[in-house]
Amino acid sequence: MTLIASDTRRIVIGLGQTGYACARYLSAKGADFAVVDTREKPPLAAQFYREFPQVELRCGELDADFLSQATELVLSPGVAKSSPAIQFALQHGVRVIGDIDLFCREIDAPIVAITGSNAKSTVTTLVGEMAKAAGVKVAVGGNIGTPVLDLLANDPADLYVLELSSFQLETTHELRAQAATVLNISPDHMDRYPDLQSYYLAKHRIYRGCRNAIINRDDALTAPLVSQGMKTISFGLSAPDLGQFGMAEHEGSTWLFKGLFPLMPVAELKVSGAHNVANVLAALALGESAGLPMQAMLQAVRAFSGLKHRCQWVADKQGVSFINDSKGTNVGATLAAIQGLGLMLEAQQKLLVILGGVGKEQQFTELKAPLAEHARAVILIGKDADQIASDLEGLTVIRASSLDNAIELSLEHAVAGDTVLLSPACASFDMFSGYEDRGDQFIKIVEALS
Repeated sequence: MTLIASDTRRIVIGLGQTGYACARYLSAKGADFAVVDTREKPPLAAQFYREFPQVELRCGELDADFLSQATELVLSPGVAKSSPAIQFALQHGVRVIGDIDLFCREIDAPIVAITGSNAKSTVTTLVGEMAKAAGVKVAVGGNIGTPVLDLLANDPADLYVLELSSFQLETTHELRAQAATVLNISPDHMDRYPDLQSYYLAKHRIYRGCRNAIINRDDALTAPLVSQGMKTISFGLSAPDLGQFGMAEHEGSTWLFKGLFPLMPVAELKVSGAHNVANVLAALALGESAGLPMQAMLQAVRAFSGLKHRCQWVADKQGVSFINDSKGTNVGATLAAIQGLGLMLEAQQKLLVILGGVGKEQQFTELKAPLAEHARAVILIGKDADQIASDLEGLTVIRASSLDNAIELSLEHAVAGDTVLLSPACASFDMFSGYEDRGDQFIKIVEALS
């Protein structure tokens, strides 16, 4: 690690996983720092006192005067930069950075940086798998899995693949990625941002200083406003122009393409749905921009079955496919799954969709039109089944007494070629310990089918 200037006083704000990683990093560097947390009793406080007895930890309301004594604040993603105490420090000349900038100061290897409202983790994981297939020493982290500074505890990697949230990007100035993407933009975290424009601007900080900007040509909000000095490569579900990524007909079926060159049939993908085809195309564009060979990337694509509980293919049983999207805990996520899978079905094929659980006072009427188009039946489980049935009045709706029973009823109403989709649009705590437990039970039940 490079030396840290001794005349710089840092204050880490937030003692969650990221803040703790910052503390470990700064301590290892012999840096002068303190830590503050807005909670009176942060869960990691006892561990922190044991590991860093010499470091000051202040808990409770942020002290503007104390923060303004620092030369640099290291802000955790969970703490809003708009906090009055932080704004006071900024007005007094204090720099505000995040863990990503600390990380970027330490490494020389290229970075692939990924953000977006949806699918960040899927694309980040897939690019990591592509690098492994190519024999490249890769490290994957950020907003997924390992905090970036903890990646430095291992031997240096030849490539870093980072998932970055809008919160992390707010305090990122020094990224300069080899390849960067905003996969998609839709309203999210509107409790943190005053409007969509503010959220959009935070996401677009990922393009600062990047060499290759990977944009979604099906979402105009992903294109950088200023592309000077960077190459722009697009992906999308249409036939691509030269050098771009997309899909088109070839030899009687739909293939992934780069420009005029067919890469592989869409039918060979283990991941399901048009949204996942777009994710694969984005990963291919990112990987190629980072110098990964195409054949190794396609090998990884063929092996990739998606992230667990996120439109995860489970098995084909009795001529019917089973998809686990237990992570679909709200209407928006389930809507994306239904539309994405529905677009890939043949004319005679339909979905059997398992919905239900704790509805969190949502309205489910937005699901009615896509279900009417793509679903043969809806099978309801859980606490708020009555409300969902009311919101979906007019569709074929079947009540189930348990997840076991829902799978059984799905098979009874399915025909060969159909897909059973668990995407509940609800929280799981009425019947399960969490969405992971719900998805794991779904997998277990399906795999036990004959």
